[in-house]
Amino acid sequence: MQLVVGRIGRPHGVRGEVTVEVRTDEPDLRFAPGATLVTDPASAGPLTVERARWHKGILLLTLAGVEGREAAEALRDTLLVVDSADLPPIEDPDEFHDHELIGLTVVTTEGERVGEVSDVLHHGQDLLVVARPSRDEAYVPFVKALVPEIDLGKGILVVDAPPGLLDAEAE
Repeated sequence: MQLVVGRIGRPHGVRGEVTVEVRTDEPDLRFAPGATLVTDPASAGPLTVERARWHKGILLLTLAGVEGREAAEALRDTLLVVDSADLPPIEDPDEFHDHELIGLTVVTTEGERVGEVSDVLHHGQDLLVVARPSRDEAYVPFVKALVPEIDLGKGILVVDAPPGLLDAEAE
């Protein structure tokens, strides 16, 4: 299974540097100089990182062979992926790879089905995106107080939501 760890955004400057929408909790490791990145579409890569730097909270990459703004623009919206089999196992029982959480059925502590985890966002605070039937998505901060239980074997993630978190109509 391929996992998206980033998406190339717009060019930055005129020398071929690209912005990256980070979708991994280990960007400094995943996008380190020398790292080879598999792409989707495959025809865009593989890409090798020459330089990585943060600028105003945005990851900027210089990629081997990408010279000039036009070459960088041609990579826009290219997904950067890794094979889930290549990820090392996590030893901490309270830590999970994103792909382990996506697809889990979300239930409340009372057992009421809420929806399904459709994505995990990493924006300082990790957020679980919960797709709900016939309703807007819900965003649940991925913290122990709100997510007290995860059972990968049963495919269930329990949410202890305060009033209003899962009720889009609440004011």
